[in-house]
Amino acid sequence: MTVSHHAVPVHLPSLVAALGTLRAQGLRISSARRLVLEALFAAEGPVTADEVAGGLDGRLPASDLASVYRNLDTLEALGVVRHVHVGHGPGLYALAGRHETGYVACDRCGTRVALEGDALAAVGDAVRAACGFACAFDHFPLVGRCPDCAAER
Repeated sequence: MTVSHHAVPVHLPSLVAALGTLRAQGLRISSARRLVLEALFAAEGPVTADEVAGGLDGRLPASDLASVYRNLDTLEALGVVRHVHVGHGPGLYALAGRHETGYVACDRCGTRVALEGDALAAVGDAVRAACGFACAFDHFPLVGRCPDCAAER
């Protein structure tokens, strides 16, 4: 399956609904795939593949990292999972339609702040007015300095 970073997000309210979506697409529900989904439903926000493979600090059984990446890629291609880059760290994964929609990240200390809903709408409008680009902030954050780092100049 080829990963499309433009898959239509699918909001799934429960693990049962997610498994039903996979079955409807003709995919098998392997124990590894189920563990990845369980981890994403249990996570309090976007998590790294390493955190998923580690069982979210022991809350779930550990998984093989390569298998986690393969399953995350498949789930992203289906629109069940979204992949986010926040700052200089590893990519993060979350269920589509859950958690935050955009981020700002400090390029000095690494602090990141999740922004809900239309918090970045005015920024997108300003960019569109300036050059015609329609921006999305759900894959990469806006980067700058947090209040503490900005005050340390």
